[in-house]
Order: sequence, then C-alpha cells, then structure tokens
Amino acid sequence: MNASLFKSIEFRAGVVSVLIFIFLLAVWHALTLPGPAVVTPVAALSAEQAEYNKLMGKTTAANGALTTAKVTGFPTLSQMGETVVKQLENPFYDNGPNDKGIAIQLAYSLGRVGLGFLIACAVAIPMGFLIGMSPLLRRAFDPFIQVLKPISPLAWMPLALYTIKDSSISGIFVIFICSVWPMLINTAFGVSSVKREWLNVASTLEVQPLRKALKVILPAAAPTILTGMRISMSIAWLVIVAAEMLVGGTGIGYFVWNEWNNLSLTNVIFAILVIGVVGMLLDMMFARLQRFVTYVE
Repeated sequence: MNASLFKSIEFRAGVVSVLIFIFLLAVWHALTLPGPAVVTPVAALSAEQAEYNKLMGKTTAANGALTTAKVTGFPTLSQMGETVVKQLENPFYDNGPNDKGIAIQLAYSLGRVGLGFLIACAVAIPMGFLIGMSPLLRRAFDPFIQVLKPISPLAWMPLALYTIKDSSISGIFVIFICSVWPMLINTAFGVSSVKREWLNVASTLEVQPLRKALKVILPAAAPTILTGMRISMSIAWLVIVAAEMLVGGTGIGYFVWNEWNNLSLTNVIFAILVIGVVGMLLDMMFARLQRFVTYVE
C-alpha cells in the first residue's frame, strides 16, 4: 500500500469518526430534551414546599398551579459542557482528602499503574525468557499459569489488604498480579517461536548465551513481548479503577465512586470519559512501540 493511499484511508476514517461522534451527540441531545410540562392545580404552598419544588425542577405559578416538566434525569449536553469546563479550568486543586482535581487523581492512578506494571515487567520478561527457552520449564509452569491467570483482580484485593494492610500498596500488588500473566505468556511464546535457523547460526558462531539472548532472541521476540505488554497495560488500567473504588483514598476510581455518592452524575460521566481517553493514549503508545520493533520484509 503506497503512502498516498494510506493517507487517503486515514483521512476518510477520520471523517467517518467525526460524523459518528456528531451523531452520538445529537442522539444524546434528543434523548435529554425535556418533555411537555404538566400543570397540576394545588393549594397554596408553604415556603419549604416551594423551595423543594424549585430544587426538583418544578415551578409554581401565581394561581397556585404546580408546573412540572418531564425530564429524563440524565445530564444534558450543556450540563456536561459546564462540568468539563469546570474540571479542566483548575485540574490541580487540592481542598482536602475528598476534594482533589482530576489531574491529581489521575496522577495517583497512573503512579500506581506504572509501579505495578514495571514490577510485572521485571518479573514476567526474564521468567518468560527462561520458560520459552526450556520446554521442561514451559510444561512445569503451565498448570500454575493457567490456574492463576483467570482469577479476578477483585478476588485478590481482600487477601492483599489482609496481608499488606496498606490500601495503596495493595492496589499496586493487584496491578502486578493481574498484569504479569499476559507478559509472561507472550514472552514465552515469542522466545519459543524464534526461527531455529537463527539459533543454529548463533550456535555455529559460538555466540555466548547472554549475547545470543540479547542480539538474536530479544529482537526476534520483541513484537510478541510488546503485544503482551500492551495487553497487560490495558488490564492494569482497567484493574486500578475497580481497586480504587474498593480501597478509596485517591485515584480516578475513587473519584468516580465519590462523585456517585455526591449524586453528581455529570462528574461521573466526565471521569468515565477521562478513563477512556487515558486508556486509549496508553494503548496508542504501546502500539507505536510495537510497530517500531516489528520487522517488515
């Protein structure tokens, strides 16, 4: 595929994406439009009742009639726009434990994800090399990997809290234990799939094992290793949101739960959008790294 055709496809795909986005916004706007008002005659209202009706979106006419507009309860586009502007105007504010800006909450979450992910890399990649280079170890470790891999991250959290007794470190542990398996499996698969001819040439030239691992096996297995890292990062970002909802304190997951408790649906939706955008950016970063290390003939 030549460059001009590729750019044309990319441009057209971008146009279609924009049209889909506009369509979704139009549907949102249509579904959140208020319905026709319902007028109900009522007796004279007290000051407390009038204030309550005002909070509930009801208005009282001069003749004592109570006017109620049918609404969906879901925030409108204008309300979401106000929330987005408010959150982005000062994302670094810090008014106490339960009132921090979205940038601070994201920093806590990304810090936990980054630390747990790096620990998983330090464990999974060397172990994957050993397992991939040894059929004996591959068969020996396979039952343990298959048993531990499907365990939900939320199942690990009570055990982590009981043994570690620190919510932040427990979150990092859960990130580690859930993101280590895709990297381990993909690294072992990539190492075991290196072409036998390349290994035979290295043996013929009497290349030392460490040099062979770094100069022959690692470049050949790098795309598969990056695939495992990409999957692991997606899992890590998914897990930290659920973990922070349970342990509380700080982080984007706690922000979602705290705003739900405050009945601020606009802030909840805003946080969901932020989580999605950050996850997309992390995936794009690993996709770019994967293309960088992939050899195209």
